[in-house]
Amino acid sequence: MIKIIIIIICLLVSAFGYAQNETLKDSIPNKLEEVVIDAKSKTFINKNGNLKIDVPNSIYNSIPNTMDLLSKLPKIIISSDKENISIVGKGTPLIYIDNQKVGINDLNALAVDDIKNIEIIQNPSAKYEAEGRAVILVTRKFSKKDGFRTILSETASFKKDFNNYIGFNSSFKKGKLEWKANFNYNQLQPWEYQSVDYAIPNASIVSNYNVEAFTKRKQFVFGGSLFYKINEDDYLSFTVSSKLQSDTFYINANTYNKKEDVTNNVLTFTDNASNKDFSNSFLNYLKKIKSIETQVFAGIQYSNFDQGVFSEVQNNYNDTEFGLTQIRDQKFKVGVFLGRIDIEKKFKNEMIFEVGGLYSSANSKSDFDIFDYETNQNILSHYDFKEQNLAGYSQLSGKINKIDFTVGLRVENTNANGRYKTDVTPLIEKNYTDFFPKAEFTFPIDSTKSISLNYSKSISRPNYSSLSQGTTYINPYFVYARNINLDPTISNEISSVFQYNDKSLKLSFYQNTNPVYSSFTYDKEQNILTFKDENFDRESGFSADFTLPFSYEFWTMTNSLVFILEKIEDDSALFLSSKPYLYYYSSNEFKLPKGYTLSVSCWGLTKQHIGAFEKNERFVIDMALSKTFFKNWNCTLSFNNVFNNNVIEEQFVVNNVNSQARYLIDSHEISIAIKYSFGKMKDTEFKGKNINDSDRIR
Repeated sequence: MIKIIIIIICLLVSAFGYAQNETLKDSIPNKLEEVVIDAKSKTFINKNGNLKIDVPNSIYNSIPNTMDLLSKLPKIIISSDKENISIVGKGTPLIYIDNQKVGINDLNALAVDDIKNIEIIQNPSAKYEAEGRAVILVTRKFSKKDGFRTILSETASFKKDFNNYIGFNSSFKKGKLEWKANFNYNQLQPWEYQSVDYAIPNASIVSNYNVEAFTKRKQFVFGGSLFYKINEDDYLSFTVSSKLQSDTFYINANTYNKKEDVTNNVLTFTDNASNKDFSNSFLNYLKKIKSIETQVFAGIQYSNFDQGVFSEVQNNYNDTEFGLTQIRDQKFKVGVFLGRIDIEKKFKNEMIFEVGGLYSSANSKSDFDIFDYETNQNILSHYDFKEQNLAGYSQLSGKINKIDFTVGLRVENTNANGRYKTDVTPLIEKNYTDFFPKAEFTFPIDSTKSISLNYSKSISRPNYSSLSQGTTYINPYFVYARNINLDPTISNEISSVFQYNDKSLKLSFYQNTNPVYSSFTYDKEQNILTFKDENFDRESGFSADFTLPFSYEFWTMTNSLVFILEKIEDDSALFLSSKPYLYYYSSNEFKLPKGYTLSVSCWGLTKQHIGAFEKNERFVIDMALSKTFFKNWNCTLSFNNVFNNNVIEEQFVVNNVNSQARYLIDSHEISIAIKYSFGKMKDTEFKGKNINDSDRIR
């Protein structure tokens, strides 16, 4: 009942805002290209279904880290472990910072205080890599004069356990030289819970387990940048960022397993220690040749990710006593080198022609060392994976007879091979070339309305750790595993956007080949069920996406409704049903007297029937109150997932295994954030261009 009341309130808020907006519509500027929703704070701008969020002038600036900030934005969903980002109806997006391609670790190293705006691009052009059907573009802010600025921050977070974030961010500029640095130290205690019921009729197995994980985590996040302005147009920049993480965590599992007439109840205790270390550095050079109106960019980049997990596993069968079962030592390391060049030529008729090339080389190693006390065997395995990518693109954009257009073509060649050290010939050997055309045409109807048509082809590659060996022990009958045999997913999408003032309706249809979803494999000899990602046969979907922002005096709101019909199919999976479902989002910000800002937002999903999978409905409401004191102090009190709606349920049947899973998310939170800033920063010219596949390095 509470959920229904809150949803009704959100809809009434939108309806009231619409009524007020219609009353005051004559005062809203009818500028199609860039419609400002809130004239004072300019929090949201909606253009052709792409949404731009102004961070400094909103309550989002008080959120302690970038991943939590993204989770507050429309259509963006962050996984419970904050290791994956998805956009509703689009899947995993590309991530850019200042037109720099980055990954999750780079976002974790980015201070919220450095963010100017965030743009959710629904139809990225060929200029962007072919990876992904959407782009999250983060633009950093800089001051406008020589000087310095420093921000100190402290956030105390109360979830199931206490979490603490301490941050330092500083900028300094003098003349042609600019320097930026940030450092964060986080002490976190994430908690996870999962229960799975499954049956394997062909093997006469019925089983279930409940597993709970408690973690103590330390994070050091730091980065630095140097920028040198050679002249008015040319520059040279160097950037380095890093995230060092160490975890100690234990996992408790309670398992019931019945095979034919044999029943076992097993308690499993796993003691773990792990590290995740990421570093990224790049050097960029930009040269503008004024005589021919041409700009040339060149850059090189190197990224490294190093992960290790050491585990001791003990089992207690049928209330006897715990006995040491396994010692597990697993390591994974990947390094990526990349170089690219981009050339942009402007013509007198405002046409822009772009051409560029990219080369990347990735090398990963994964070591798998397990000693099994029950069989007295030591299992050693070493797997190496190498991948090289060569890409080129060209793009033409401009206007013909009032019709804006962008057309482009990208070509990518991938050469990959993987082998165990004991193999004579490679186990994985791939060499393929793909073409990725993209086109967008915008037809103005009048000064307030337009229609655009879009087509794009894209690819989604697994991250490098997914393509390595490695398993997680849950109990004697169930393990999680990675999959070295995953293939990339190819997507084709057509869409159309109708824009009226600051409101938009987008209709889109897509088809995916080789989509990646969860699957089971049962080993009869070892009596072990393995849960891992597999390539399914096909996926298709249709969506109707409404973006409805409004504003009235002290009240700014953004509403999003997405009606989705998806179908996921595979010969190994039982097709359950495919029915439409709804994603809804409403964000409301109130500018109150005496400098207070109140934010109330909610989002949710109705029950999802998407072919091979069924998932439960979700509803989350967040609240925050913020105020700035004495100009330099800001304090924010936040309540996230107010009603503690933290359950995710999923069921599917694949490879004759019936599964029902239930996950609990530790998102019910009360936090207090304090920021203190001092110093002044003037005009800055810092520019950078991250050029690597760091989004796959994890």
